[in-house]
Amino acid sequence: MSNIVFCGVAPHPPILLPEIGGRNAKKVTATFQAMEKFVDRIIRSGAEVIVIMSPHAPVFRDGIAINGSNVLTGDLRHFWADLEFEYNNDMELTREIINQARRQGIVAFELDDGIAAEYGVSTKLDHGVLVPVYFLDKAGLDLPMVSISMGLLPFEELYAFGTAIQKAADIQEKKTALIASGDLSHRLTRGAPAGYSPQGAVFDRTIVELLKNKDFRGIINIDRNMAEEAGECGLRTIIMMLGALDGREVDAEILSYEGPFGVGYLVATFAPRGGGRESLLEQMAGERQAKIQSRRTGESLLVALARKALETYVNEGRKIKPDTGVSPLLQEPAGVFVSLKKHGQLRGCIGTVMPTTENVGYEIVNNAISAGTMDPRFEPVRPEELDDLVYSVDVLKPPEPVESLDQLDVKRYGVIVRSGRRSGLLLPNLEGIDTVEQQVAIARQKAGIGPDEPVRLERFEVIRYY
Repeated sequence: MSNIVFCGVAPHPPILLPEIGGRNAKKVTATFQAMEKFVDRIIRSGAEVIVIMSPHAPVFRDGIAINGSNVLTGDLRHFWADLEFEYNNDMELTREIINQARRQGIVAFELDDGIAAEYGVSTKLDHGVLVPVYFLDKAGLDLPMVSISMGLLPFEELYAFGTAIQKAADIQEKKTALIASGDLSHRLTRGAPAGYSPQGAVFDRTIVELLKNKDFRGIINIDRNMAEEAGECGLRTIIMMLGALDGREVDAEILSYEGPFGVGYLVATFAPRGGGRESLLEQMAGERQAKIQSRRTGESLLVALARKALETYVNEGRKIKPDTGVSPLLQEPAGVFVSLKKHGQLRGCIGTVMPTTENVGYEIVNNAISAGTMDPRFEPVRPEELDDLVYSVDVLKPPEPVESLDQLDVKRYGVIVRSGRRSGLLLPNLEGIDTVEQQVAIARQKAGIGPDEPVRLERFEVIRYY
């Protein structure tokens, strides 16, 4: 039997609390009553420690932070409420979760005061934690806690992190209750905080139905564009929580769902009933490796060179010399971009607009290594990640100036924006970028050029190799 004894999804609107919401709190009575049942389930589970995951704690792109303060404290004074909270941090469980996450190849770390100061964030508990634990406090439940930040990792890695929590709880032999703090769509109505989108209600209905049916794969594979359009904040914490139930049979119950203020509030519980289910994590890993191997069997000469260059550099610390005589494709000078993806998400992209070496072969080697080790948005690729990487190589044709957006085509042309010494580039035909306006706006952001500053535009074509 697993030591994960309870899992649940809890919303975190401060307006839910009478001390903050006042009369408006009555509009979410169903959620309030559901949260009382939620806590009662935790009490009856016999939990000895609470693990809570919040999307409003300090969030990192490449890893998952776990609060490293010995005593976890926070208050809701920001919401004009004299409510203070203090919990003992279960440091043994915290460190075991980090250890098990690293065994999965996931970056996890203690966020102590020193690291927090370095990044300009706080270790104080945020409202994503405090609103749910208000109900624990109200019920007199005072247990040690572990406070985890939501990660911006690929969904499969977030799920794998949940399995690390499961393993840590088993190793520590601590009955553990997991809370995934998060609201659903913030765009349900015309007056919603993030504006209105019809996809908001669709997203919420989809999440509720998938959770009710215990369709964990469906949650992980949910339409990303729909989720983005919905303006949600709870999907990733839900996925992290579901990973802690991997391989377990569960009883799922939707206690309440409502959205009177244009934001979806879901309260749901999952009671583990032991083993019996095939590990979804193992299924996904096997399927992913089969796809990658199939793709590598048919990969182009240019992509094979990029992969060999990065793998050799990461594993052996040396730069290979390309055999440019094997193909005329490698012999001409040109700008080259090398892109890496892991689990469907960007893992690195570095390139040159104009050639900086004698030919495409050397350009690929240099930029593949740079994409894997020098992209400032990501940590360097680790050896254990190499088998999960998918590569593409773009060979650029010389850029040409254009006079207006009408001469651009987001699928055919990449774009370069210039203002003085600043310049930003975006490749063509990228997932999620559907308009020229989006393309130019992102290129401006990359260059630090304001939306109203005048710019010179250039376009270029690429030949993309997989």
